[in-house]
Amino acid sequence: MPVKIRLQRHGKKASAFYHIVIADGRAPRDGRFIEKLGTYNPNTNPATIDLNFDGAIQWLRNGAQPTDTCRAILSYKGVLYKHHLNKGVLKGALTQEAADAKFEKWLNEKTSKIEAKKSSIKNTKEENKRASLKAESAVKEAKAAKIAEKLAAQQASAESAAESTAEATPEEGTSTEA
Repeated sequence: MPVKIRLQRHGKKASAFYHIVIADGRAPRDGRFIEKLGTYNPNTNPATIDLNFDGAIQWLRNGAQPTDTCRAILSYKGVLYKHHLNKGVLKGALTQEAADAKFEKWLNEKTSKIEAKKSSIKNTKEENKRASLKAESAVKEAKAAKIAEKLAAQQASAESAAESTAEATPEEGTSTEA
């Protein structure tokens, strides 16, 4: 019975959400499974992955084969690297302390990369927001200037019309008196 580590699809039509499961290779994608290892949400940036680390290593040690996407997820979380280091310890190429030190170093580097990506995304969003607000204020000022210009033109025409009526009224008044 070939055992697979694969994704089981859940969620709505446009927003998929996956469970990472251990299943018989002959079972349908969303059908029966042996054990649930975690979840994967690709809708967030970066993707949110919750994984039972020790359970995944145990299933890899027992011979479960991950699908391509699950292999990428396990690699991203460090499960495959830890499994690789554990094989080296079993063969005698490394000590357990050296393997743990290597894994901790890798984990710290990976965490710093993820935090850098999150902060760059946040900074980009803030810069885009500032730029859009600046553009909006420029458009608003341009509209306000046009409206002020239009009002000034209307006032000037109203004043000239008032002057012309004021000049026309005394002439008529003098001719009626005479």
